[in-house]
Order: sequence, then C-alpha cells, then structure tokens
Amino acid sequence: MDHLYEKTINQKRIFSGKVIDVYVEDVMLPNGETSKREIVKHPGAVAVLAITEENKIVLVRQYRKALERVLVEIPAGKLEKGEAPLETAKRELEEETGYVCEKMEPLHSFYTSPGFADELVHIFFAKGLTKKSEKQMLDDDEFVDVLEVTLEEALNMVEEKQIYDAKTIYALLYWQLQA
Repeated sequence: MDHLYEKTINQKRIFSGKVIDVYVEDVMLPNGETSKREIVKHPGAVAVLAITEENKIVLVRQYRKALERVLVEIPAGKLEKGEAPLETAKRELEEETGYVCEKMEPLHSFYTSPGFADELVHIFFAKGLTKKSEKQMLDDDEFVDVLEVTLEEALNMVEEKQIYDAKTIYALLYWQLQA
C-alpha cells in the first residue's frame, strides 16, 4: 500500500441528490493523525469533440446556474447507471445537437476536481457527422443553442471567456495539435 494512503475510518452521507451525493469522511492520515474529508460522489460524465465535414467544431451554448452565466462548451452529459461511456457520448451528441456520427473514438479521461470530487470525464472524438434531426431531444430542464465554429473562432471564444471550462479547452487544444 502506498505510504500516502488515507484510510477511511468513518463515512457519513450528508446529501443525496439527482446528480451528486456528498459525504463527510473521517480518515487516518499517513502520520497516524486523523482528519475530515468532504467528498462529492458523481457518476461520471462524457464530452464530445465533434468536427463537421466543413472542419467546424460543434458546440453548445447554455446557462450554467452554478456560475450564473452562459457558457459555450462541447456537448457533454452525465453517465446513466449501467450505460457505457461510449453509448453516453453518442446519446448526448444526438440529444444536444441532432448529430450522429460514423465513428467515435476515446481521446482521454480526466478527473475534474480530485481534491474533493470523484467525477471522471471521458472525452471522445466524433467524425463522419450527419445531421439526423434539426430538433434537439433535451431533458425537460435543459435549454441549449447549437453553434458550429472554426478553430480560430473557438480560440477567440476562449480569449473572450465565452468558452471557460476545462473539458472544452482540452478538446480545443487537442484539435489545434492535430491541425
């Protein structure tokens, strides 16, 4: 066992919600002392870097209540229980944008905030896009605009802080390195 390991002594769920659960844990530190950890449990998520035949990235624009602002992001969504990340990615791409793809491949996965949360985001690259529907199949509480922009336009949106989240900036960096 790693010398940095923290053993959980006690765990108490203090909140159970639609998207997250929150726990307070008492842990034994490597030096034998004890401490508390507040931990957010999340089922995980996917995000999709989708590039059209015109070499434009498909983005969504939506209001993010936690930030009290509208952000532009790559299509993304929460893993449903028992659903594989690839299936979630295909579903979210179609639901949010109306696009389906010929091929989708994994790029990378990363933890969003490992200091207090276990959320793991899986990023996929989608190519061979076809617009299956002009109508989005959004959740009842979801309102999203779809955008298609060039890499240069997307990078300008980063500079203007319209694109302001890690998963989208990561995807743009990947796309830029491929160009």
